Order: sequence, then structure tokens, then C-alpha cells
Amino acid sequence: MGFQPVVLWTDLLLFVLLATAAAAVFYVRANEPLREAWRKVGRRPAGMAAATILLAFVTVGVLDSLHYRPLLPAVDAPVGAVGEQGPPRYSTEVLSVLDAVLAPLRLQTEKTYSAPFAWQLYQRETIELPGGGQGRDYPRLVHGASHLEDPVADKGADLSRRVLAGLGQALFAWLATFVVLATLVWRGSGLGWGEIVAALLAGRTVLAWRAALVTLGLIFAIVAICIELAPLYHVLGTDKVGQDVLYLALKSVRTALVIGTITTLVMMPFAVALGIAAGYLGGWVDDAVQYVYTVLNAIPGVLLIAAAVLMMQVVIDTHPQWFDTAAERSDARLLALCFILGITSWTGLARLLRGETLKLRELEYVQAARAFGVRTPAILRRHILPNVMHIVMIALVMDFSGLVLAEAVLSYVGIGVDPTTISFGTMINMARAELAREPMVWWSLAAAFAFMFVLVLAANLFADVVRDAFDPRRG
Repeated sequence: MGFQPVVLWTDLLLFVLLATAAAAVFYVRANEPLREAWRKVGRRPAGMAAATILLAFVTVGVLDSLHYRPLLPAVDAPVGAVGEQGPPRYSTEVLSVLDAVLAPLRLQTEKTYSAPFAWQLYQRETIELPGGGQGRDYPRLVHGASHLEDPVADKGADLSRRVLAGLGQALFAWLATFVVLATLVWRGSGLGWGEIVAALLAGRTVLAWRAALVTLGLIFAIVAICIELAPLYHVLGTDKVGQDVLYLALKSVRTALVIGTITTLVMMPFAVALGIAAGYLGGWVDDAVQYVYTVLNAIPGVLLIAAAVLMMQVVIDTHPQWFDTAAERSDARLLALCFILGITSWTGLARLLRGETLKLRELEYVQAARAFGVRTPAILRRHILPNVMHIVMIALVMDFSGLVLAEAVLSYVGIGVDPTTISFGTMINMARAELAREPMVWWSLAAAFAFMFVLVLAANLFADVVRDAFDPRRG
């Protein structure tokens, strides 16, 4: 085998979440009230468009979570040595499937900064002149626009040609997707093929497929254009050490998804268990839970997280034997940050669940269950938990964007992910000094902001639609 699979802790938890989501899909299909609620989400164009964008980000995150260590080339045996070749040796560098897909972007590094679509470095250097002697000028990039003989004259036409080729590929992929979707909708509908096509294009379907198709078309166009241009140009420029900014932005997606999803996995048991227990049992249990989350809320969140992260970093630094590679070490800090954020951010959801449970325990069917001698665990499982799950669902979806932004802020102030971990926060932190240059280096910050803005906007739009669909007070 030319590689050795590597499963990091965050990879494992991310795959567990995906498996749970897949199981939840089958559960929802068998539950009519839940199926109707999610059908309301699908009827909203904003919900379908946001879900399509989030699915694209999840695809990038999954590809970046399939890690492996590449096989090193075999070492020639010494002259006169007898015996078989030794066991295969693997690199200490941990790569992912996304790294393999983006190999041209990852490997084609420049010396330092270069602007988007540039063919020269962004700063002057002393170079050898063609006629002899030395001078100060902008050196040509090693990889960016290196295929052009005369970049000044040829770059515009080359970019136009490749953009048109990318749009053609995107149109072909979109038409293929449209045909597949129309076929799936057509089966069992009792309508003709032409009627289904007309309904999809006019937006008269039960679910808002037209919004999803329009969003998917934009995604296909952007991806196809990048596929055409990225191997030959630095589409979003390069950073201080010459790394492609588009590559860094795509690598940051996994970190954002891990922070947003695994943190909710840690937070949910604390919030659900303590919130429901405080609201239903009351008495000293309610007082104890309120005391705990009041104390946590009284401590400034950044200070509490900073103290926990620094203590965890000391543990990691004093036990280097726990980690075989630098990726495992960085992953340990990322996982620790998820747990710290989860443990410190459950209080808001717990307070909401406590208030809702205080109301539910006074309803007739709960009082009747208690009068008939039904045990407390059974009442919580059958009557309380199902009736607060809409609050849990809404809170988790809405908290995702807040956690993504929290990672960016924490990494910006130096208490977030490991400095070797690529994230939106580390990109913004590195771009902070670049903004003070003359001329200003703006594209690293702009790329991080654009990707994070689209991700957070899609998450917020999807959260709003989910809230409207699951909140019983909204009908």
C-alpha cells in the first residue's frame, strides 16, 4: 500500500456525527411529525439554498478528514548487502484526500507575497538584469502565470478563455444534475417528463428545488473556474511564505466544521441533562444547577477559555511521547478546544430547557402520568424530552455560526487552535500584520472573511428556517 491510513480523534468524532445524521434521516422518514417539520424547511427557498451551501462545505470538510501518511521512497541497499528489503517507511507528514486533490495549490509555493492572478512578486528585489548588472524590480513568479510567454499581453485573453471553459464545464455538470433530479422527482409523480421539467424551472414543486439548483449552479461555476485557473494562477494570491491563499482557505473549512459540530456534541449532554433535571425535579437540584451556570456566566468567557487552553497546552508540551506526528499534536489541541468551548457554552441552552420543563411538568398529561405512578425517568424520556427537542434543535443550529466566529476570535488573540493548524482565525491573525505594509496586502484577510462570511451566513439562514419550522408557537 502506498499510504498508511491515519484516524485522528477529530476525524473519528466527525464521522460519528455524520453517521448519527444519517441515522437521524431514517428516523425522520419514519416519524410523520418530524417529516412534516423538515418538509417545511424544504419548502423555503432560503432553507434549500443554505442547505446546498452547507453541503458543499461539509464535502470539503469530509475530504480533509480522510488522513494518511504517504509511503517514502525505498532506500537503496548498501553495496554487498544480502537480504530482503526492510519494512516500508512512511512519512511523518500527515496529509488528507483534500491535500491530494489540491496538490498543485499545496506544492506550487512562491517566495513570498503575490497578488491574485499576478505574475510577479508583490515587492521589489535585487535581480540580475538581462544586459548585465543588477537592479531593483519585481521578480517573476515561479509558478503563477509561468505558462505565458508575455504575461502583460497574453494574460487577459488566457483568463477569458479559461473562464469560459470553466463555465462550459459547470453548465454540463449542472445539466447532468438537473436531469438526475428531474428523473427522481418524475418517478411516482404521475406527471409527464415535460411537466416535471417545467415545474422545476418554475419553482412549483413541493420542495424548493429551483433554489437548490440555482445555488448549485453558482457553486459549480465557481468550482469549475477554480479548477481551470488554480493550477496556473494563484487565484487568491499567496501569503508571506508563498503559500496559496485559496488552499489555506479551503483547509480552514474543516477546522470551522470541527469547532462548530464537535463542540455541540460536547455541549448537548450537559445542557439537556442538567436543564431538564433542574426544571422537573426542582428543589436542591434546581438550586445546584442554577448555582453552577450562574458561576460560569459570572466568569468572563475569554478568560476562562484562555486559562483552560493554556493548562491543556502545558499538558501537551510536557508529554510529547503521546504524539507520533505533529498533526496528532495539533489535533489534540483542537479537540481540547472543542471540549473547553462545549463545557463553557452549555449554560444558555440549559437555562432555556429549564424554563420549558417548568412549564411542561404542570401540564395535564404529565400530572396524569405522575398520578398513575409512572417513574420519573420514564416521564422524562416519554413526555419531557420529546417536547423540548425543538429547542435543542434550534439552539444547536443557531450556535454553530457563533462557535465558528468564536474560533476565529480566539485564534486571533492567540488562545485558539495550534499555530500549525490552518483556520480562519490563524489566517486573520497572520493578515493583521500584512495590513500595515505599504502597499497593503489585503487578499489573505479578504479570503478568510469571504469564506467565513458565506459559511456563517448559510448557517444563520438555515437556522432561521429550522426555527420557523420546529417552533410550535410559529405554527
